[in-house]
Amino acid sequence: MELFDSHAHYDDEKFDEDRDNLIKSIYEYGVTKFVSAGYSLESSKKGLELAKKYDFIYTTCGISPNDIPETRAELESQLKEIEEIAMSNEKVVAIGEIGLDYYWNKENKELQLEVFKRQIEIANRLNLPIQIHTRDAIMDTIEIILNTDFVKPGIFHCCPQNKDLITAGLKKDFYISFGGPITFKNSKNADEMIEIVPINHQLIETDSPYLSPEPNRGKRNDSRNVKFVADKIARVKQMNVEEVAKITYENAKRAFNIK
Repeated sequence: MELFDSHAHYDDEKFDEDRDNLIKSIYEYGVTKFVSAGYSLESSKKGLELAKKYDFIYTTCGISPNDIPETRAELESQLKEIEEIAMSNEKVVAIGEIGLDYYWNKENKELQLEVFKRQIEIANRLNLPIQIHTRDAIMDTIEIILNTDFVKPGIFHCCPQNKDLITAGLKKDFYISFGGPITFKNSKNADEMIEIVPINHQLIETDSPYLSPEPNRGKRNDSRNVKFVADKIARVKQMNVEEVAKITYENAKRAFNIK
């Protein structure tokens, strides 16, 4: 059984002591493709370094709502460099993670909206999908999604378990990526959300090193744990886990245009 982790962060300092050995272990375990996602200019560059080093790693580049530079000049410089990186490297498979976060940052909503929209424009120019982070910003995210044309269907990374958000994404042919939270014992509507998303629009992810699924909740996450996400989907969809792994693997290849 092969698995595809559609979103992780192997540039994170939590992997500094054992990164290369861990990556080899992940591949040997059966996670034979994964995306080490960028969220800032620095992390995007580090993710690209990993993608160039390992054939089975891909990356994204973008500026998350929590990593917007403090000055306008720096923002303009970083947006330009993000576009140049994505344009010149085939291992960059999406613009992301980008989006809105009103949980951590409530004072700069207008700037977040601007940066989100401008990075969607970059993705459209480069014929790439976007990978979306949204937290406590459901209505604004829905409004942007429904009122924007996308060259490629986007991906809701670690998608919040919100029916309106998921429905809006599916209207735009988006992929819904589920992570560790769907396995949590206090996740009241996970089954319903999994049920409403057609299996051919589902991706699985870990968001490593964060959000470890049950039974490893609270520990450092890594891509091997993506199997527990697949297990949960299989139980809800009344499928075998091998089938879920195969379908989500092909979905991820299609979403990120990986041959």
